[in-house]
Amino acid sequence: MAEAHRPYLTVLIPAYNEALRLPRTLERVAAYLWGRQFAGGAEILVVDDGSQDATAATVERFVAPPGIAVRLLQLERNQGKGAAVRHGLAASRGRWVLLSDADLATPIEELATLEAAGAPVAVGSRGLRRELIQRRQPFPRDLLGRLFNAALRLLGLTRLKDTQCGFKLLEGELARQVASELRLDGFAYDVELLARLERRGVPVREVPVRWVHVDDSRVHTLSHGFAMLRDALRVRRWLRSGR
Repeated sequence: MAEAHRPYLTVLIPAYNEALRLPRTLERVAAYLWGRQFAGGAEILVVDDGSQDATAATVERFVAPPGIAVRLLQLERNQGKGAAVRHGLAASRGRWVLLSDADLATPIEELATLEAAGAPVAVGSRGLRRELIQRRQPFPRDLLGRLFNAALRLLGLTRLKDTQCGFKLLEGELARQVASELRLDGFAYDVELLARLERRGVPVREVPVRWVHVDDSRVHTLSHGFAMLRDALRVRRWLRSGR
């Protein structure tokens, strides 16, 4: 697609069994994008990660306001959030790509905060101004999250205080390029994404954003934590071997 014909923004939302959340999420995101009146318009790209509910049908039924396109990318089977993001980045069309979780734990309005950073990659962070957290995670999950990010810094994988906030803004062409390098399918995809960007010498700006914890019974703190640490070590090994 020629650069002149690209929409200004792709909002990329990975989704697995999100039929109940998506109607409100799509309404909020579409209303915000329509209010911004971006030159070239905007698109919402939902990547359905092999959902077993009506996620796909929910997206297909949604009617967006003028100038806002809604696209659905369906994966044949559940592969993991990292795989959904990887496929979504590759399929994005925007001059900018915003990663956002389906629960909108970071309000869509915080896009303006990331844009104001003026960087090719701006990463929403819960670690810089914790007073912006409107509802905190349960203590064990919060503690493990902070320990995980401390471990990443010790491993030399990042300098950021929070890699796991799902709200990230990337230059579109850069996002599509790095998508081809990503390998992780699970929740530690953020670690690989940011580590590969930093290895390219891309300026990554960490920006404090508002955030609210949304309960998700599908996330098991200990098992997911160990899996993410294992995957972080895999990323470190790949980068050291030039892979």
